[in-house]
Amino acid sequence: MKKVRFSNILIFAFLLCLSFVFLVPIITVLANSFKDKFSISQTPFVLPNSETFAGIENYIKGVNDTGFLSAFFWSLFITVASVAVIVLFTAMTAWYITRVKTRINQVLYYLFVFSMIVPFQMVMFTMSKIANLLSLDNPFGLVLIYLGFGAGLSVFIFSGFVKSIPLSLEEAAIIDGCNTLQTFWHVVFPILKPTAITVAILNTMWIWNDYLLPYLVIGSDYKTIPIAVQYLKGGYGSVDMGAMMAMLVLSIVPVVIFYLTCQKYIIKGVAAGAVKG
Repeated sequence: MKKVRFSNILIFAFLLCLSFVFLVPIITVLANSFKDKFSISQTPFVLPNSETFAGIENYIKGVNDTGFLSAFFWSLFITVASVAVIVLFTAMTAWYITRVKTRINQVLYYLFVFSMIVPFQMVMFTMSKIANLLSLDNPFGLVLIYLGFGAGLSVFIFSGFVKSIPLSLEEAAIIDGCNTLQTFWHVVFPILKPTAITVAILNTMWIWNDYLLPYLVIGSDYKTIPIAVQYLKGGYGSVDMGAMMAMLVLSIVPVVIFYLTCQKYIIKGVAAGAVKG
């Protein structure tokens, strides 16, 4: 009993230290967002005091200099639209290729899995050229591109969970008069809800923080938050660190709120998968 308690204490101490390591960068950014830019360079790991405290000046300057409100709108639109499309279409795709056993569907499944291991840098120039030729170099076209890049992992996750759903539930729905779409919407998709939220969280964090793909496809015409933040860099490598820290805080807040709101569904999904497995 003592050995078990001692091991639990060690695990708790390790996890506490690990959480501290992850929290330090966030706390540092938050603290520096309220300091003047000279104090950030000289004492980056010291909390603001009466001499270094800049109030919300960094936030006001950052919002004005970057056009943050416009960038926030485009980031929100692209993220919400992309995640909705990814969750909807990949859930239907995973259900179909899992339930309909054909060679073509098996090939499709392995192609989705293979797409997960292809580095983005390998296809980014070809992709940006094709996006330009097909007039996808706008926020609406970017949503379709995100669907393509996010489909691999999402189909893989959904397929694993669909396999754990008893086929008898779908057969009962068909006997009761449901067609294919009704079976999916009224029987399958509600069961996939915890997995769908997990997929949504993973893709939200990726798309919201993505810099390279929007920069290559839509450039500065429709600035997202990561692109807007880089405009705080001046000539000869000068950077307004105070305003940049403030904008980083504002960009982190929506994702943190979204994750804290949806984390209970991830736990439910893990528990449900454990019971069904």
